[in-house]
Amino acid sequence: MEFRTDILGAPYEAAELTLAPDEEGAVSATLVRRLVPGSTRAVLYVHGYVDYFFQTHLADHFAGLGYSFYALDLRKYGRSLRPHQSPNFVRDLAAYDEELDEAVRIIREVDGHTQLLVNGHSTGGLVTALWTARRAGRGVVDGLFLNSPFLSLPAAAPVRAIGAPAVEAIGRLAATRKLPSTLNPHYVHSLHRDHRGSWDFDLRLKPAEGFPLYAGWLAAIQRGQRQVRRGLGIDCPVLLMASTSSIATTKWQAALHHADAVLRADDIAALAPRLGGHVTTVRIEGGMHDLVLSGESARAQLFEELDRWLGAYLPVTA
Repeated sequence: MEFRTDILGAPYEAAELTLAPDEEGAVSATLVRRLVPGSTRAVLYVHGYVDYFFQTHLADHFAGLGYSFYALDLRKYGRSLRPHQSPNFVRDLAAYDEELDEAVRIIREVDGHTQLLVNGHSTGGLVTALWTARRAGRGVVDGLFLNSPFLSLPAAAPVRAIGAPAVEAIGRLAATRKLPSTLNPHYVHSLHRDHRGSWDFDLRLKPAEGFPLYAGWLAAIQRGQRQVRRGLGIDCPVLLMASTSSIATTKWQAALHHADAVLRADDIAALAPRLGGHVTTVRIEGGMHDLVLSGESARAQLFEELDRWLGAYLPVTA
Protein backbone atom coordinates (compact mmCIF):
# COMPACT_ATOMS: atom_id res chain seq x y z
CA MET A 1 0.00 0.00 0.00
CA GLU A 2 1.36 3.40 -1.03
CA PHE A 3 -0.27 6.82 -0.84
CA ARG A 4 0.10 8.99 -3.92
CA THR A 5 -1.39 12.33 -4.94
CA ASP A 6 -5.14 11.93 -5.41
CA ILE A 7 -7.20 13.00 -8.42
CA LEU A 8 -8.25 16.01 -6.32
CA GLY A 9 -4.64 17.14 -6.09
CA ALA A 10 -2.63 18.12 -3.03
CA PRO A 11 -3.12 17.94 -0.08
CA TYR A 12 -5.19 14.84 -0.87
CA GLU A 13 -3.48 11.49 -1.18
CA ALA A 14 -4.96 8.14 -2.16
CA ALA A 15 -3.98 4.51 -1.69
CA GLU A 16 -5.46 1.41 -3.29
CA LEU A 17 -6.58 -1.23 -0.80
CA THR A 18 -6.33 -4.71 -2.33
CA LEU A 19 -9.26 -6.87 -1.26
CA ALA A 20 -10.24 -10.50 -1.68
CA PRO A 21 -11.39 -11.20 -5.25
CA ASP A 22 -15.04 -12.01 -5.99
CA GLU A 23 -16.84 -13.74 -8.87
CA GLU A 24 -15.99 -10.83 -11.18
CA GLY A 25 -12.27 -10.96 -10.45
CA ALA A 26 -9.88 -8.55 -8.72
CA VAL A 27 -11.41 -6.14 -6.18
CA SER A 28 -10.02 -3.03 -4.53
CA ALA A 29 -11.16 0.03 -2.59
CA THR A 30 -9.56 3.46 -2.42
CA LEU A 31 -8.64 5.34 0.75
CA VAL A 32 -8.22 9.09 0.34
CA ARG A 33 -6.63 11.13 3.11
CA ARG A 34 -5.83 14.68 4.08
CA LEU A 35 -3.62 14.63 7.15
CA VAL A 36 -3.53 17.31 9.83
CA PRO A 37 0.00 17.13 11.27
CA GLY A 38 0.04 16.22 14.95
CA SER A 39 -3.68 15.44 15.11
CA THR A 40 -4.91 12.47 17.12
CA ARG A 41 -8.47 12.84 15.79
CA ALA A 42 -9.73 11.57 12.45
CA VAL A 43 -12.95 11.30 10.45
CA LEU A 44 -13.70 8.58 7.91
CA TYR A 45 -16.25 9.56 5.24
CA VAL A 46 -18.20 6.98 3.21
CA HIS A 47 -20.20 8.11 0.14
CA GLY A 48 -23.63 7.17 -1.14
CA TYR A 49 -24.98 5.18 -4.11
CA VAL A 50 -23.71 6.23 -7.57
CA ASP A 51 -21.24 8.45 -5.77
CA TYR A 52 -17.64 9.00 -4.68
CA PHE A 53 -15.74 11.46 -2.51
CA PHE A 54 -15.34 14.95 -3.98
CA GLN A 55 -16.77 17.21 -1.24
CA THR A 56 -13.54 18.99 -0.35
CA HIS A 57 -15.35 21.72 1.60
CA LEU A 58 -16.42 19.00 4.06
CA ALA A 59 -12.78 18.02 4.49
CA ASP A 60 -11.88 21.71 4.87
CA HIS A 61 -14.34 22.01 7.74
CA PHE A 62 -13.04 18.98 9.58
CA ALA A 63 -9.42 20.00 9.00
CA GLY A 64 -10.27 23.38 10.49
CA LEU A 65 -11.45 21.58 13.61
CA GLY A 66 -8.18 19.65 13.81
CA TYR A 67 -9.39 16.37 12.29
CA SER A 68 -7.34 14.42 9.78
CA PHE A 69 -9.80 13.59 7.01
CA TYR A 70 -10.17 10.22 5.30
CA ALA A 71 -12.66 9.13 2.65
CA LEU A 72 -13.29 5.63 1.37
CA ASP A 73 -14.41 4.96 -2.19
CA LEU A 74 -15.95 1.52 -1.68
CA ARG A 75 -15.36 -1.38 -4.04
CA LYS A 76 -16.88 -0.84 -7.50
CA TYR A 77 -17.54 2.85 -6.83
CA GLY A 78 -15.76 5.98 -8.01
CA ARG A 79 -11.99 5.65 -7.93
CA SER A 80 -12.32 1.93 -7.20
CA LEU A 81 -14.52 0.94 -10.17
CA ARG A 82 -12.72 -1.24 -12.73
CA PRO A 83 -13.79 -2.09 -16.33
CA HIS A 84 -14.51 -5.76 -15.52
CA GLN A 85 -16.90 -4.91 -12.68
CA SER A 86 -20.64 -4.32 -12.37
CA PRO A 87 -20.81 -0.75 -11.01
CA ASN A 88 -21.79 -0.42 -7.34
CA PHE A 89 -22.70 -4.13 -7.14
CA VAL A 90 -22.42 -6.23 -4.01
CA ARG A 91 -24.42 -9.24 -2.81
CA ASP A 92 -24.16 -8.47 0.91
CA LEU A 93 -23.49 -5.15 2.64
CA ALA A 94 -21.24 -6.97 5.12
CA ALA A 95 -18.76 -7.40 2.26
CA TYR A 96 -17.75 -3.78 2.88
CA ASP A 97 -16.44 -4.76 6.33
CA GLU A 98 -13.17 -5.71 4.65
CA GLU A 99 -12.32 -2.23 3.37
CA LEU A 100 -13.81 -0.47 6.40
CA ASP A 101 -11.72 -2.55 8.77
CA GLU A 102 -8.58 -1.97 6.72
CA ALA A 103 -9.23 1.77 6.55
CA VAL A 104 -9.60 1.91 10.33
CA ARG A 105 -6.40 -0.10 10.78
CA ILE A 106 -4.51 2.46 8.70
CA ILE A 107 -6.13 5.42 10.47
CA ARG A 108 -5.47 4.09 13.96
CA GLU A 109 -2.43 1.82 13.77
CA VAL A 110 -0.44 3.21 10.85
CA ASP A 111 -1.26 6.93 11.11
CA GLY A 112 -1.65 6.92 14.89
CA HIS A 113 -5.08 8.49 15.45
CA THR A 114 -6.77 7.63 18.73
CA GLN A 115 -10.25 9.11 18.19
CA LEU A 116 -12.40 8.22 15.17
CA LEU A 117 -15.61 9.74 13.86
CA VAL A 118 -17.29 7.86 11.01
CA ASN A 119 -19.41 9.93 8.60
CA GLY A 120 -21.72 8.06 6.22
CA HIS A 121 -23.96 9.57 3.54
CA SER A 122 -27.07 7.84 2.10
CA THR A 123 -26.12 4.23 1.24
CA GLY A 124 -22.83 4.88 3.03
CA GLY A 125 -24.92 5.82 6.05
CA LEU A 126 -26.68 2.45 6.02
CA VAL A 127 -23.40 0.59 5.42
CA THR A 128 -21.54 2.38 8.23
CA ALA A 129 -24.44 2.04 10.68
CA LEU A 130 -24.57 -1.72 10.15
CA TRP A 131 -20.78 -2.04 10.33
CA THR A 132 -20.57 0.12 13.48
CA ALA A 133 -23.20 -2.10 15.12
CA ARG A 134 -21.17 -5.20 14.25
CA ARG A 135 -18.11 -3.57 15.85
CA ALA A 136 -19.92 -2.64 19.09
CA GLY A 137 -17.92 -3.25 22.25
CA ARG A 138 -14.53 -3.08 20.52
CA GLY A 139 -13.82 0.64 20.81
CA VAL A 140 -13.48 0.97 17.04
CA VAL A 141 -15.78 3.96 16.49
CA ASP A 142 -16.06 6.92 18.87
CA GLY A 143 -18.92 8.64 17.07
CA LEU A 144 -21.14 8.18 14.02
CA PHE A 145 -22.46 11.05 11.88
CA LEU A 146 -25.13 10.04 9.35
CA ASN A 147 -26.08 12.42 6.53
CA SER A 148 -29.48 11.38 5.05
CA PRO A 149 -28.79 7.67 5.61
CA PHE A 150 -30.55 5.12 3.39
CA LEU A 151 -32.49 3.49 6.22
CA SER A 152 -35.69 3.01 4.23
CA LEU A 153 -36.71 2.68 0.59
CA PRO A 154 -38.56 5.76 -0.71
CA ALA A 155 -41.92 4.01 -0.92
CA ALA A 156 -44.94 3.50 1.32
CA ALA A 157 -44.73 0.61 3.78
CA PRO A 158 -47.38 -1.53 2.00
CA VAL A 159 -45.51 -1.15 -1.29
CA ARG A 160 -42.25 -2.18 0.35
CA ALA A 161 -43.92 -5.18 1.98
CA ILE A 162 -45.37 -6.41 -1.31
CA GLY A 163 -42.23 -5.87 -3.37
CA ALA A 164 -39.58 -7.09 -0.91
CA PRO A 165 -40.15 -10.87 -1.32
CA ALA A 166 -39.98 -10.61 -5.11
CA VAL A 167 -36.75 -8.61 -4.99
CA GLU A 168 -35.28 -11.09 -2.50
CA ALA A 169 -36.13 -14.04 -4.75
CA ILE A 170 -34.72 -12.41 -7.89
CA GLY A 171 -31.64 -11.27 -5.99
CA ARG A 172 -30.99 -14.80 -4.82
CA LEU A 173 -31.52 -16.49 -8.20
CA ALA A 174 -30.25 -13.78 -10.58
CA ALA A 175 -28.22 -11.27 -8.56
CA THR A 176 -26.99 -9.28 -11.56
CA ARG A 177 -30.40 -8.95 -13.22
CA LYS A 178 -31.03 -5.29 -13.99
CA LEU A 179 -34.17 -3.79 -12.51
CA PRO A 180 -35.95 -0.58 -13.54
CA SER A 181 -34.24 2.30 -11.77
CA THR A 182 -36.14 5.12 -10.12
CA LEU A 183 -33.05 7.33 -9.81
CA ASN A 184 -34.02 10.89 -10.60
CA PRO A 185 -31.54 12.57 -13.00
CA HIS A 186 -32.79 15.96 -11.87
CA TYR A 187 -31.08 15.38 -8.52
CA VAL A 188 -27.62 15.37 -10.11
CA HIS A 189 -28.71 18.23 -12.38
CA SER A 190 -29.58 20.23 -9.26
CA LEU A 191 -26.01 19.72 -8.02
CA HIS A 192 -23.66 19.98 -10.99
CA ARG A 193 -22.54 23.38 -12.22
CA ASP A 194 -22.90 22.34 -15.86
CA HIS A 195 -26.64 21.94 -15.27
CA ARG A 196 -28.53 23.80 -12.52
CA GLY A 197 -26.17 23.41 -9.58
CA SER A 198 -23.05 24.90 -8.02
CA TRP A 199 -20.71 21.94 -7.62
CA ASP A 200 -18.04 20.39 -9.82
CA PHE A 201 -17.59 16.63 -9.89
CA ASP A 202 -16.82 13.91 -12.42
CA LEU A 203 -20.05 12.92 -14.17
CA ARG A 204 -18.41 9.68 -15.25
CA LEU A 205 -18.14 8.63 -11.60
CA LYS A 206 -21.47 10.17 -10.56
CA PRO A 207 -23.61 10.16 -13.73
CA ALA A 208 -27.02 11.83 -13.70
CA GLU A 209 -28.64 8.75 -15.23
CA GLY A 210 -26.99 6.52 -12.63
CA PHE A 211 -25.74 2.96 -13.10
CA PRO A 212 -27.78 -0.22 -13.56
CA LEU A 213 -29.86 -1.23 -10.54
CA TYR A 214 -29.00 -4.85 -9.77
CA ALA A 215 -31.46 -7.17 -8.04
CA GLY A 216 -28.79 -8.62 -5.75
CA TRP A 217 -27.73 -5.17 -4.58
CA LEU A 218 -31.31 -4.09 -3.88
CA ALA A 219 -31.96 -7.31 -1.98
CA ALA A 220 -28.86 -6.63 0.14
CA ILE A 221 -30.16 -3.12 0.86
CA GLN A 222 -33.53 -4.50 1.93
CA ARG A 223 -31.89 -6.99 4.30
CA GLY A 224 -29.81 -4.22 5.83
CA GLN A 225 -32.86 -2.02 6.28
CA ARG A 226 -34.73 -4.85 8.01
CA GLN A 227 -31.86 -5.06 10.47
CA VAL A 228 -32.27 -1.36 11.18
CA ARG A 229 -36.00 -1.75 11.81
CA ARG A 230 -35.26 -4.55 14.29
CA GLY A 231 -32.74 -2.31 16.09
CA LEU A 232 -28.95 -2.13 15.78
CA GLY A 233 -27.69 -1.40 19.29
CA ILE A 234 -24.89 0.95 18.21
CA ASP A 235 -22.91 1.73 21.37
CA CYS A 236 -21.35 5.11 20.43
CA PRO A 237 -23.06 8.51 20.12
CA VAL A 238 -24.90 8.92 16.82
CA LEU A 239 -25.81 12.16 15.04
CA LEU A 240 -28.44 11.69 12.32
CA MET A 241 -29.31 14.57 10.03
CA ALA A 242 -32.05 14.73 7.40
CA SER A 243 -33.86 17.43 5.50
CA THR A 244 -37.14 18.84 6.77
CA SER A 245 -38.84 17.91 3.49
CA SER A 246 -38.71 15.62 0.48
CA ILE A 247 -39.79 15.94 -3.13
CA ALA A 248 -40.76 13.31 -5.71
CA THR A 249 -40.97 14.63 -9.26
CA THR A 250 -40.17 13.56 -12.81
CA LYS A 251 -39.86 17.16 -13.98
CA TRP A 252 -37.49 19.95 -13.05
CA GLN A 253 -38.68 22.09 -10.15
CA ALA A 254 -36.79 24.79 -8.26
CA ALA A 255 -37.82 23.00 -5.05
CA LEU A 256 -35.21 20.35 -5.89
CA HIS A 257 -32.66 22.80 -4.46
CA HIS A 258 -34.39 22.80 -1.06
CA ALA A 259 -35.57 19.24 -0.37
CA ASP A 260 -34.44 15.61 -0.42
CA ALA A 261 -35.14 14.39 -3.97
CA VAL A 262 -33.88 10.85 -3.33
CA LEU A 263 -35.27 9.57 -0.01
CA ARG A 264 -38.17 10.29 2.33
CA ALA A 265 -36.64 12.45 5.04
CA ASP A 266 -39.49 11.80 7.49
CA ASP A 267 -38.95 8.03 7.20
CA ILE A 268 -35.24 8.47 7.89
CA ALA A 269 -35.86 10.53 11.01
CA ALA A 270 -38.51 8.11 12.27
CA LEU A 271 -36.01 5.24 12.23
CA ALA A 272 -33.30 7.13 14.13
CA PRO A 273 -34.19 5.63 17.56
CA ARG A 274 -33.63 2.12 16.14
CA LEU A 275 -29.92 2.82 15.67
CA GLY A 276 -28.88 2.81 19.31
CA GLY A 277 -29.43 4.21 22.76
CA HIS A 278 -27.75 7.58 22.23
CA VAL A 279 -29.00 9.17 19.02
CA THR A 280 -29.34 12.88 18.25
CA THR A 281 -31.67 13.75 15.36
CA VAL A 282 -31.41 17.10 13.55
CA ARG A 283 -33.63 18.23 10.67
CA ILE A 284 -32.05 20.72 8.26
CA GLU A 285 -34.37 23.35 6.81
CA GLY A 286 -33.94 23.54 3.03
CA GLY A 287 -31.54 20.60 2.98
CA MET A 288 -30.97 18.55 -0.17
CA HIS A 289 -30.34 14.79 -0.12
CA ASP A 290 -26.61 15.26 0.37
CA LEU A 291 -26.96 17.89 3.06
CA VAL A 292 -23.33 18.94 2.60
CA LEU A 293 -24.18 20.00 -0.99
CA SER A 294 -27.23 22.04 0.04
CA GLY A 295 -27.55 25.79 -0.30
CA GLU A 296 -25.50 28.11 1.86
CA SER A 297 -28.09 28.57 4.62
CA ALA A 298 -28.71 24.83 5.02
CA ARG A 299 -24.97 24.09 4.99
CA ALA A 300 -24.39 26.71 7.66
CA GLN A 301 -27.02 25.07 9.86
CA LEU A 302 -25.52 21.63 9.26
CA PHE A 303 -22.02 22.69 10.26
CA GLU A 304 -23.27 24.62 13.28
CA GLU A 305 -25.21 21.60 14.54
CA LEU A 306 -22.31 19.25 13.76
CA ASP A 307 -19.83 21.40 15.67
CA ARG A 308 -22.16 21.62 18.68
CA TRP A 309 -22.59 17.83 18.72
CA LEU A 310 -18.86 17.19 18.34
CA GLY A 311 -18.12 19.53 21.21
CA ALA A 312 -20.57 17.68 23.43
CA TYR A 313 -19.81 14.06 22.55
CA LEU A 314 -16.33 13.93 21.01
CA PRO A 315 -14.31 16.42 23.03
CA VAL A 316 -10.65 16.99 22.28
CA THR A 317 -8.43 14.37 23.91
CA ALA A 318 -4.71 14.56 24.51
